[in-house]
Amino acid sequence: MRVEKTNLLVIIGFFLIWVPLFNAQLPGLSTRSLDALLQDNAFMAFGAHPKTGIPYESHHIPRNLTGIQVSALRLRSGSLRTRGVHSFKEFQIPVGVVEQPYVERLALVYHNLGNWSNSFYPLPGFSYLAPVLGLIAYNASDLSASNVPELSLRASDKPILVKFPDLKLGPDGVSPKCVYFDLHGSLQFDNVLPGNVCSAIQQGHFSIVVESIAPSPAPGVEVVPPIADKTAKNGGKDQSKVWRVFGSLLGGFILLGLLGLLAVWLRRFKHGKKVQQMEWVADRGETLQITTLGNAKAPLAMGTRTRPVLENEYVP
Repeated sequence: MRVEKTNLLVIIGFFLIWVPLFNAQLPGLSTRSLDALLQDNAFMAFGAHPKTGIPYESHHIPRNLTGIQVSALRLRSGSLRTRGVHSFKEFQIPVGVVEQPYVERLALVYHNLGNWSNSFYPLPGFSYLAPVLGLIAYNASDLSASNVPELSLRASDKPILVKFPDLKLGPDGVSPKCVYFDLHGSLQFDNVLPGNVCSAIQQGHFSIVVESIAPSPAPGVEVVPPIADKTAKNGGKDQSKVWRVFGSLLGGFILLGLLGLLAVWLRRFKHGKKVQQMEWVADRGETLQITTLGNAKAPLAMGTRTRPVLENEYVP
């Protein structure tokens, strides 16, 4: 039994090591899939009885997305339109913002992608000076519902402001730009307002970027662009695919092996239980005396529990 317990511990150890390796890989998520995932995590933070107008921080972010911050704020539609939101993280929502379609209660979900900004919103030729921040509105009539519909936010009089408190230092002589990603995949650039502030009239994702400057060549040296080697590129892609297929097959074989070991252990465990039960029943049985009959020994019962009664001895 000690050997079987050791095998079980080895199997559990393999699973504990193998599962984090899968989770540590980069998530193959699109930006819209990420929005849906973060919305689910944000609504989990509300709990059973959420209060209106109070932000709730989400602590249910998957481990393979460590670094992303999510918060949610539940509001009444009329309150958003007549009062706005003075401060929700880096966002300031003015009076007059309306949602479409109309709902009685809505939830604003805030994203701070942190070190994942460039992974989900890559900008070739630009460098991020601040993390990508997102603001998306959802129908909050039923917080336990799945596939919660998104709402469209639009400012009418004053714009929505996004203030970035901490910016990285950019190259000298290059002006930073506000970048806005809408929910349909398009982007827009705009000037940065005083105080590192960006403005918008719709919801989406925002950040501040600066154009990357290539190092200037040395004087008198002619820069010749390299000739692309298509064969090398194709070979590299094919080799990468081969390694992915090999890794998937290896992982599958290891997983099948672990499942086989688990099945063998369960079978041995059940068999051991049956043997123990049979031994226990045998130990609790009645002990009989041993007598000698000729050259053989046999168990002998001293008497019967119920004595027989003959018919002619029966007295009514």
